[in-house]
Amino acid sequence: MSPAKAHKLAEVITGYALAGPAFLLLVLLFFLPVIAVFVIALTDWEFGARSLNFVWFDNFQEVFADAGFRRSLLNTIVYVLIVVPGTVVLGLLIALLIESGRSLRAFYRAIHFLPFMATLAAMAIAWEALLHPTIGLLNQTLSALGLPTANWLRDENTVLPVLAIIGIWQNLGFAMVLFLAGLKAIPQDLYDAADIDGADLWLDRLRTVTLPMLGPVTMFVVIVVALRALESFDTVQILTRGGPGNASEVLLYTLYRESFEYLKTGYGASITVIFLIAVVGLTLIQARIMERRVHYQ
Repeated sequence: MSPAKAHKLAEVITGYALAGPAFLLLVLLFFLPVIAVFVIALTDWEFGARSLNFVWFDNFQEVFADAGFRRSLLNTIVYVLIVVPGTVVLGLLIALLIESGRSLRAFYRAIHFLPFMATLAAMAIAWEALLHPTIGLLNQTLSALGLPTANWLRDENTVLPVLAIIGIWQNLGFAMVLFLAGLKAIPQDLYDAADIDGADLWLDRLRTVTLPMLGPVTMFVVIVVALRALESFDTVQILTRGGPGNASEVLLYTLYRESFEYLKTGYGASITVIFLIAVVGLTLIQARIMERRVHYQ
């Protein structure tokens, strides 16, 4: 073997040796579990049982015929439709306000980013105390102002919007930090050119320069926040357990209840497959639609 071929072979072997452990972990921790979930979804296996039978697509037919699953799917869609626009709009607004200021920028960034870093389980307990129907700060304040109060977490009409507000509060700091990074990356020359072209008002500068240049950041924020909203579980488990009357039940909570409370593992796996397909499909659709509208430098 010539020295050139030996050197090339050594490079190939080195590449496989370096990438091999990561690829092995990817197979063990991702691909094999996904395949296992797809296989279990085709069976009637119950957690702890020593035998199983292949029922093929009966679990999926049962899932779509279940009114409880359809309710949780609708709740999840409504939750995402509230959390994503609310987080993006408020995150951009706060980023613009912080960037336009000249003092205490680090303080405001830290204050708004803390909810994203905090443990949601602990924060959910704080929200539960805040929203308590009798001694909660919110109802106490409303009563002092002469306004009507509500049992926010036990009313079917308010529980899902309240959970969505908590989701916005948690993701707001994440969106704000990304928008701040995007604002700092916009060249000042573009604003100077906009001034020369007659865009003197802040609204004109926002419409013609800021928003188009934030297109890639906005696309990333929308996709990530949508995925985080779809994965909502902690607040539902701690605050409402899907109640009242399944009014706050979302897909992940339904999956958890069927798989680990009712021990219907095959049925829960079929919900997992549906959830996985929905998440991947939604992500691809969002990326395809928004990619046509963003501006890349």
